[in-house]
Amino acid sequence: MILETITVGLDERSYPIFFNVNKLSMLGSLCADQKLGQRVAVVTNPTVGAWYFEPVRESLVSAGFSVHKIEVPDGEEYKNSDTLKNIYDWLIDFGLDRGSFIVALGGGVIGDMAGYAAATYLRGIPFVQVPTTLLAQVDSSVGGKTGINHEKGKNLIGAFYQPRLVMIDVAVLDTLAEREYLSGLAEMAKYGVVLDAEFFRFMYDNVEKLLARDKECLLAAVKRSCALKASVVEQDEREGGLRAVLNYGHTIGHAVETLTGYRQYLHGEAVAIGMAQAAKISESMGFSSSDDTERVLSLLSKLKLPLELPPFSPSEYIEAICHDKKVRDGGLNFVFNKNLGSFTIATVADVSQLLRICGIGE
Repeated sequence: MILETITVGLDERSYPIFFNVNKLSMLGSLCADQKLGQRVAVVTNPTVGAWYFEPVRESLVSAGFSVHKIEVPDGEEYKNSDTLKNIYDWLIDFGLDRGSFIVALGGGVIGDMAGYAAATYLRGIPFVQVPTTLLAQVDSSVGGKTGINHEKGKNLIGAFYQPRLVMIDVAVLDTLAEREYLSGLAEMAKYGVVLDAEFFRFMYDNVEKLLARDKECLLAAVKRSCALKASVVEQDEREGGLRAVLNYGHTIGHAVETLTGYRQYLHGEAVAIGMAQAAKISESMGFSSSDDTERVLSLLSKLKLPLELPPFSPSEYIEAICHDKKVRDGGLNFVFNKNLGSFTIATVADVSQLLRICGIGE
């Protein structure tokens, strides 16, 4: 079967995204086609590595690459400077040079950290994304955002650094824990709410197939999600304007993650909570109707995602939100859905106003 492909068009930084089922064995030949160097470090975690490191290693070795394994702990709480330093230590110990490259084999945490290591090691070496979670496949593996968390906020330290290729095999989602899988559906739903009403309807009409991980339905949904993100990234690679739409639900979602120490909610779960609140706020501000809000909340609920904010004080939420990267010159750039399938971005001076709409504060 020929791999389905779309291209993220960024001039000399353009790269292909490959989609298929049960084709990890093709990774080595795809890397060889990109004329990548002979030595490669595969960054993964114990959970993903147990399932997929060997087939990835075999594919790379069969294509003539020399493979080194870097295994880091599993979890958002390890997406920090300590883990990053360990990655650097291994890269140095393995003797990787500027002709080498990194493969990020895992979810968003692995992709973000391995990508940031690639962006900064020896001032930049190539890297390849092999996302193994749904969230990473439809979001973090595409677009070149890399980085680590800081105790005062999520993804505050990082760089825009595009991969050389992304390989998405939806068959790997069979081994993904249910909660992780559902978390990815939240990011998928985001594209429908703010960018593509038809895709929103597709998800709404195919909830049962998506929940059952139907391969044909998944392949279509993942590919459409990536195409929508690629289109945005092509127009605004470094989030100077349009790309901020991809932060829909993330302003409040990131605050939820920060306040709960990245331990209570998965990223997609926090984003689902943020999307539910953003839909309410959008309706309150006159950008959408009550029917639109009901549809958003209904889809998220059908996808078995959380909707309610955890109980923190208004001051705690304000502090967490104001540490966010989307705060500029004292104002918060907030993404509102306009009905379904469209959006607007506006600066909000009074964050407490948004929180009151969400039921936080008087």
